[in-house]
Amino acid sequence: MPSNFVHLHTHTEFSLLSSTCRMKDMVERAAELKMPAIAITDHGNLFAAIDFYEFCTRKGIKPILGCDVFVAPKSRLDRSTGGVKNASYPLVLLAETDAGYRNLIKLVSSGYLEGFYYKPRIDKTILREMKDGLIALSGGISSEIPNLINIGQYEKAKETAKFYSDLFGPDHFYLEIQRSHLRDQEKVNEGLIRISKEIGVPVVATSNVMYMDKSDIQALETMYSIQAQTTMLDEGRPRVYNHDNYFKTTEEMCQQFEDLPDAVENTLKIAERCNVTIDFKTVHLPHFETPDNLSVKDYLRKLTYDGAKWRYGDLNQEVSERIEHELNVISNLGYDSYFLIVWDFVRFARDNGIPVGPGRGSAAGSVVSYCLGITNLDPIRYDLLFER
Repeated sequence: MPSNFVHLHTHTEFSLLSSTCRMKDMVERAAELKMPAIAITDHGNLFAAIDFYEFCTRKGIKPILGCDVFVAPKSRLDRSTGGVKNASYPLVLLAETDAGYRNLIKLVSSGYLEGFYYKPRIDKTILREMKDGLIALSGGISSEIPNLINIGQYEKAKETAKFYSDLFGPDHFYLEIQRSHLRDQEKVNEGLIRISKEIGVPVVATSNVMYMDKSDIQALETMYSIQAQTTMLDEGRPRVYNHDNYFKTTEEMCQQFEDLPDAVENTLKIAERCNVTIDFKTVHLPHFETPDNLSVKDYLRKLTYDGAKWRYGDLNQEVSERIEHELNVISNLGYDSYFLIVWDFVRFARDNGIPVGPGRGSAAGSVVSYCLGITNLDPIRYDLLFER
């Protein structure tokens, strides 16, 4: 019988020094428990996304691609927050659609390239720009809304929940309820449930999985000690105070959320909506901007014949036929953009005094490459095969 719960907030070994879960072990456990889907939400990265997607597919379980991103309190460019604790708040993002997955990739990249301060951070401005196709969960106890509840700023917490609900749209933002023995968790949950009732934002149940079994706590504490550059013998070392972040069964989650059946049911509803398809058979190339609205095919042809005049002067039949043959093959395979991209960066290198070799491999057998200046070996003179 299929499970009626799906884990939507989990961490693998790629949440570095924060999780003892191995991705494959987690997927296999979900399959054993007959869960229809499972999400991956590592801290600030998508390192495991492709392997996770492929492994889930092989195991017959739906992969939900997500990330536990870090949101800066102000701008992602602001580095004056005064330390790691105030630098960012976690927020769980799940890709609902292919467009959402692409937006998630852009957000994560922006975190590393633009917002890195202790952690790869994004901000609410870029979230607004790239929210389409994403479902957001409010995050664990250290996230923005739970933190505001915990420090007694309930109205600010409600205002923040309303902000995210308006930003992501109806049924695209959920208040995340976790059940644990942490001192402040009950207070936070009461506040989240109250906000849900007052502004109509749905709740969802998660376990914020950091380890597979309760017995793995010591291993996680060892990781924390490594992260803190201390030892297990140090009395002041970091400890795992939350003993509930393990991979719970459906029965355990239903029992813990007996008073909130909608929170469990919403995990299934979210999982049903998340449908990302990654096509590994198609070559995906960047879009190449061409001048004068020319197609990439026509622009490649123009550059090739311009280069042919430079290389050969007046073209004889042999050269013309070879060029036409190669251009047709390149176009039929959809590699026009690829040749233009290589032409562009090789040209840049030559123009800026960066050494470029004469050519290697099968590229040296292409007269198109030779005419574009990618290679410096004449394949006609040396009787080199294009087809190789």
